[in-house]
Amino acid sequence: YVIVGLSLIMLALIFEHLLTIRRGTLIPRGMAEDIERLIVAGQFKVAEERCRASSSLLGYLLGAGIAEVELGYSAVEKAMEDAAAEQSARLMRKIEYLSIISTVAPMLGLMGTVWGMILAFMEFERKANPQVSELAPGIYKALAPGIYKALVTTLFGLIVAIPAISAFGYFRNRIDELIAQTSLTAEHVFADFKRSILLRKREERRSHAAEGVPVPRRDPKTT
Repeated sequence: YVIVGLSLIMLALIFEHLLTIRRGTLIPRGMAEDIERLIVAGQFKVAEERCRASSSLLGYLLGAGIAEVELGYSAVEKAMEDAAAEQSARLMRKIEYLSIISTVAPMLGLMGTVWGMILAFMEFERKANPQVSELAPGIYKALAPGIYKALVTTLFGLIVAIPAISAFGYFRNRIDELIAQTSLTAEHVFADFKRSILLRKREERRSHAAEGVPVPRRDPKTT
């Protein structure tokens, strides 16, 4: 009954993950273009509010980046990287239950098998001592029903564990793929913002050179 309960939990988790861990949910269509237009227009506050209102992965990354626009693109990029790592860990913890089920189910099946074997041998021990000529048939008749029932639990455990570990591997790869796609999309959203900062700094260096003002040394760690 415990293994059957785990199988129902496994099916519920797989169904929920199929609905939530997909591109349409984590990267809503049209959101990147809308936020990019707001950033180009300088409406950072509106863009941040729209990102915060969205429960998507892309919205979380863009919101984290927009909150740091005043500090420059390096701060924006670092904030989005941290947000992507945080959300990746959160999604991995979410699917970790499938890995736990894939480990626990066969262990429960093995425990059931061992317990069934113990009961079968106890049943054989309670029977009267058979003659030597009847020893093998007696053992078979005493142990066969118990062993049969005991091995069923191992089979049920494997039936649950195999799809659970397969689903875990699928969703783990899916999360890695979607995190990479979301990070790349977020960087494209800030491409014009990054370009404008670079052009502004280039113009400042040109103006300083034309006026004879020493150009400040640039920190290689910042953009």
